[in-house]
Amino acid sequence: TVGGQALVGSYSKFTNRGGMVHPRTTAEDLQELSSLLQIPLVAGTVNRGSDVLGGGMVVNDWTAFCGLDTTGTEISVVESIFQLG
Repeated sequence: TVGGQALVGSYSKFTNRGGMVHPRTTAEDLQELSSLLQIPLVAGTVNRGSDVLGGGMVVNDWTAFCGLDTTGTEISVVESIFQLG
């Protein structure tokens, strides 16, 4: 599970450059996932606080598309962790 959620694909997003997971993911789980995948990870939200990342964001190694309600701060975190732009 990720952040206590069984639907891992809905509550996490990964690329070859980084990843974002459910905001309630523990620091220990974040560190373990980061070392297993060998990419930087961050816990975060999209669409003004939605923890369902798969429902509000599509991302690959070159670009990301977020929902209309995504705040500037959330976009900044996405750009940073996925090393976009």
